[in-house]
Amino acid sequence: MPTPAVVRGLYVNRWAALSDKMWALIRVAETTEVNALVIDVKDDRGLLLYRSDVALAREIGADTVSPMRGTRVRALLDTMRAHGVYPIARIVVAKDPLLATHKTEWGIRKRADTSELWHDHQGRPWLDPTQRGVWQYAVDIAREAIALGFSEIQFDYVRFPDDKRLVTDAVFPLARGRKRAEVIHDQLAFAHTALKPLGVPLAIDVFGLTASDSTDMGIGQRWEAFVGEADIVQPMSYPSHYAAGTYHLAHPNAHPYDVVSHTLEDAARRSAAVSGAALVRPWYQDFTLGPPHYGATQLRAQIQAGYDKGIMSWLLWNPGSRYTLGALQPRSALELAIGKAGHDSTPRTP
Repeated sequence: MPTPAVVRGLYVNRWAALSDKMWALIRVAETTEVNALVIDVKDDRGLLLYRSDVALAREIGADTVSPMRGTRVRALLDTMRAHGVYPIARIVVAKDPLLATHKTEWGIRKRADTSELWHDHQGRPWLDPTQRGVWQYAVDIAREAIALGFSEIQFDYVRFPDDKRLVTDAVFPLARGRKRAEVIHDQLAFAHTALKPLGVPLAIDVFGLTASDSTDMGIGQRWEAFVGEADIVQPMSYPSHYAAGTYHLAHPNAHPYDVVSHTLEDAARRSAAVSGAALVRPWYQDFTLGPPHYGATQLRAQIQAGYDKGIMSWLLWNPGSRYTLGALQPRSALELAIGKAGHDSTPRTP
């Protein structure tokens, strides 16, 4: 499917995609302004949605946990196309404990003993973003997803772990003096170049605060370094994830409009300085994490902030794929919004 002028999508986790909930979410897209679904093709445990022909995936058993049958994948994508629902394949890159466990040479190593894997606070190993094989694996899965019929690739966890212990506890010999933001830039450039001939857009998920923070936040995500190495950049502008005092807000989670507005304003300003900068398509929060409870009011406040900054496209994140349906407008509203926007989904400098 060609990319719609305005994309409004919902995240679909792997278990939802494997269940009858998938058909319910397609029905939501049929009847509301939603016109896209972001489906977990490879999740943050390293598990694939379906049986794969990628040799490494089969070698490590990434496609053996309740995989979707090939006929069902085809039926799913055919149904989505028939109803005008744009299919996006989400592929997690660096957070893959399954691959890190089976191919330990690609895992982040402990500085004190490089024969041992470094683990995060939850006891899980991570892949080393400096390893080219990690990105080649993601590219191989992306190619397979495109061949199956997905119309867009979305890479998530295109970063180093968000853990201050990395500075003292881990070692990255393949960095060869490069800063983390340079590593992510180089690896994204490789992946983008590899996928470009297939004619399918590459989107990347990044921390929302990268739009405003001038550093790489310790994870290798610096706006000017990555925004030119993808077709679409998707800041996860979840108000609950911004620290007290950000944008001079004592409690950012209580101000969803202001948080999104500031984030997108900064994103537009910084993108303007980069030739060939990606389109910006933000993620919005449809979940509750701390007070206040998030419902239709908070959700529409985020969406409206984007509209007021000239950004008509958005994606909604709920980890359980349970959405506030009362916040979604009828499908006819989408066509009206596209007309109003002049078929322009690019960000405009406020």
